[in-house]
Amino acid sequence: MGGSDSTTTTGTSTIRFADYIESKHSAFLDEAQAQRIELLPDSPFDEYTNIEVSDAFFGDSYAISSFPSLYDMFGKFVAGLDVEALYTQSLETATESPLINDLVTAESTLLDDDIEANILPRFELGARDINSVMSSSFVIGKSVIEEARVKSIAKFSAQLKYNMIPVSVDLWKTHLTWNQNVIARYVEVMKTYYITKISVDKANYGMASSDKLWPFTVLGYEGKALGALTGAQSESTTETAKEDSSLLSTGLGVASALLGFF
Repeated sequence: MGGSDSTTTTGTSTIRFADYIESKHSAFLDEAQAQRIELLPDSPFDEYTNIEVSDAFFGDSYAISSFPSLYDMFGKFVAGLDVEALYTQSLETATESPLINDLVTAESTLLDDDIEANILPRFELGARDINSVMSSSFVIGKSVIEEARVKSIAKFSAQLKYNMIPVSVDLWKTHLTWNQNVIARYVEVMKTYYITKISVDKANYGMASSDKLWPFTVLGYEGKALGALTGAQSESTTETAKEDSSLLSTGLGVASALLGFF
């Protein structure tokens, strides 16, 4: 290879180049050979580590098959959804929440305190002034006060729960929208996963292919170096002046390219 004579013999014709072209080509081949020997066993793709898409999306040792299918999710969140049962659940959540019960209890406590501190003392004082403490009217009066307390608490509770009905409707609508959005987002995640997987697999296979083809890539450049003089041949047979001029021009172009390499 290196130092070879840039001479081609074809039948009775021998194709030669000027000595300075042949010497430059021979040096060029020596350099190409040296680079090939150095680069051939040192593939830059050898240490590439494949990207694992499933690990990035789902975690170590999981795959997309480890999770519910799209049909499963659709059936769970949309197809099998009982709208009436969901509304009942939303209404109960809004009206029977611990917060509502705490508010009713607090109102009852405040009303009891007001009765004990203000209403009953005034009632008892009035009954004593008319000497009716021991009468049935006193007992009836206390029962009326208690009945008013019970009714006031019931009214407060009913009004509070009534005011929560629009909240329960909003909660119901939000739940319906949430169920639909879950399916939409699930579809997006699956689409993103498969699109990313195809892209990453293509990159992984491309790197593996480049690693396997690395020797041919290096040898391909050396092959181009061997054929650098192709097309710049000057045939040493009797030809017309026009042909000689054309070949000389081509040879000079190749010589300029080779001289520019060094």
